Amino acid sequence: MARAKLQPSDSVVHRDSASTVWKYMWKYKALYFITIPGILYYLIFKYVPLGASFIAFKDYNIFKGVFGSPWVGLEHFERMFRHGDFLRIFKNTLIIGGLDILFAFPAPIILALLLNEVRLVVYKRLIQTVIYMPHFLSWVIISGIAVGILSPSTGVVNHMLGWFGIEPIYFLGENSMIRTILVTSGIWKEVGWGTIIYLAALAGINPDLYEAAEIDGANRWKQTWAITIPSIMPTIVILFLLKIGDFLDFGFERVWVFINPLTYENGEILDTYIYRAGLLQQEYSFTTAVGMFKSIIGLILLVVANKLSRKTTGESLF
Repeated sequence: MARAKLQPSDSVVHRDSASTVWKYMWKYKALYFITIPGILYYLIFKYVPLGASFIAFKDYNIFKGVFGSPWVGLEHFERMFRHGDFLRIFKNTLIIGGLDILFAFPAPIILALLLNEVRLVVYKRLIQTVIYMPHFLSWVIISGIAVGILSPSTGVVNHMLGWFGIEPIYFLGENSMIRTILVTSGIWKEVGWGTIIYLAALAGINPDLYEAAEIDGANRWKQTWAITIPSIMPTIVILFLLKIGDFLDFGFERVWVFINPLTYENGEILDTYIYRAGLLQQEYSFTTAVGMFKSIIGLILLVVANKLSRKTTGESLF
């Protein structure tokens, strides 16, 4: 009778795999070490606060504490949908987020394609340095620059309008213009930084494809549509899905430094509303419910967009 072949037990296999993982981590310990600040950031500011999210279902009182406050169920969510300001602010968030995707998302793609056509390396590096710089400025500085440019008394824009006999306009006090200012200021600040990933993707395209297309008589425009854009499409799709995930996270600081009581109607978004109602008016449970609603909507949008992307392009995040 043939002797049965001995198989290693599950515990032995598990121990060997764990040992391999630890050896791998020790080999690249420097890389893991520099990831510690990022891991701590997400643990402290992203995951730890999730533990108190259930106060959205409580009437939270800072003196009674998280566990001592009474349960109220879905009362805050019902109040949220009955609140007239919430519906207006949610609409503002959707509109501003939609404008940001419509205009801000394609901007770095177009700029990267244009930079890719620049053949003089020194000139190309100079342009990249100039357009990267606004990314490192805070929104407080950006708003100060905007105030200086759009000022009704000393602003460059109003000075130029005066050449045509147009009266000075208080742009930052015009409710109808605040959305445009928010979107365009974001484009100016981040468009250069956003080109980095696309330029890296463009650098990975095989030059032989362009040579073959040129032999076939394709000009640069046709090469862009037939080779360049399809080659970087996976990168575009992944970044678009990440953008969809942050659709309702337009940014508190980005909006707060620009809006004022004159522009609340069209400029206030969920993030600024959560700050005003949650911290200034101390409605902690209500604003936690608003934040939870925003997160759920963002998750639904991401899952739906991911499924559509997988079916249409074959690219997806998960």
